[in-house]
Amino acid sequence: MQAESDIAIVGAGAAGLTAAIFAAHDAAPRTRVVLLDGAKTIGAKILVAGGGRCNVTHEQIELSDYNGSKNIVRNVLAAFDEEATVAWFKSLGVTLKREPTGKLFPTTDNARTVLNALLSRCAELGVVLQADHRVQDIPPLNDDGLFKIQHSQGLLASRRLIMATGGLSLPKTGSDGAGWEMVRRLGHTVTPTYPALVPLILDDGFFHSQLSGLSHEAELSTFANGKLVDRRTESLLWTHFGISGPVVMDASRHWVIAHATATAEMRCNFLPGQTFEAVENRLLADTQARPRATAASLLSGLVPDRLSNTLLAHAGIDRTVPLAHISREARRKLTHTLTALQLPILRDRGWNYAEVTAGGVPLQEIDYRTMASRKIPGLYLVGEMLDCDGRIGGFNFQWAWATGYIAGKAAASAPIKEGRPSGQP
Repeated sequence: MQAESDIAIVGAGAAGLTAAIFAAHDAAPRTRVVLLDGAKTIGAKILVAGGGRCNVTHEQIELSDYNGSKNIVRNVLAAFDEEATVAWFKSLGVTLKREPTGKLFPTTDNARTVLNALLSRCAELGVVLQADHRVQDIPPLNDDGLFKIQHSQGLLASRRLIMATGGLSLPKTGSDGAGWEMVRRLGHTVTPTYPALVPLILDDGFFHSQLSGLSHEAELSTFANGKLVDRRTESLLWTHFGISGPVVMDASRHWVIAHATATAEMRCNFLPGQTFEAVENRLLADTQARPRATAASLLSGLVPDRLSNTLLAHAGIDRTVPLAHISREARRKLTHTLTALQLPILRDRGWNYAEVTAGGVPLQEIDYRTMASRKIPGLYLVGEMLDCDGRIGGFNFQWAWATGYIAGKAAASAPIKEGRPSGQP
């Protein structure tokens, strides 16, 4: 039996739930809003975000925090900014707190607070939430203008369709990229997709396992075919498999894309902002001032002791040798190790550990004022389906809230032809 709706949303993640809420809030009376999701339990990605605390947004959102078509991203974020997000969640009964990094979390430190608030608002507004309804296909529109959404429990026809199926990151939460294939068959293009915000695996012969658990500031520079494509400074975390931490997560998309399309290289500067020449001169001055001091003292105060010992060993310098006995060649090798150490990256850790997807439907194929498709009437695209990804810190959730807000309101206000299936069971 065919069920019908005025507005259907596929995917009950952050963007889909937001779209459903604003669509139902703004829609005319008796408008039927149906939200479909393939998972038996809604909101898995929200629940695991931020270590189970859900980093809702950031106190300050900048265009530079995102990768994507800048003009379009700017306009989308302006329509529903971080202040609007804080106010909206407050209206849902969720107060947020700021952490020193600028990240905003619920004061409960519990992601379920966020999910429950979204689900409760959907229920209050009469959104028909259908879990365990995995969408399998959406054939091209015919003359009746209805999307015939084929799912695991049957068929749903709808005049408006918001696609919020996410990307490929964290597949255990239900993300598998199937939505891209559906919109591709409808007429959209999809750019190549890559894991982003993902840890990186280093060669087993490297020293990372000796430093597992150590975190410190570092500057990472990523090169594609020898050309610098990204440089950033933040905290790096050494792990048993390689490297992680905010600076690695943010830099990872650039290395992953370079690795897939060119010759990729990532270099680490353990003294962020300092050049080879400046560090070499500093080490030389220290050597001249304290010739009897040990090599270990050379790095004292510059890097953590545990890291100092490892870097000296990597440069082939005995930590107990007097500074006067270190050759110019050895000192230059140490300087290079400190300022431009090439990291032997084998691969990224894969979709199971990636927090977001780089790539998707090009932003030029949607109208940023409504999130409506420029190719298929009545279709809207939101969230991770689009070719836009932000850095770590709540920026991708902000993109989800903003795109969901715009699409939901636009779908609710779009004209519906006479004979629509309003209010039908």
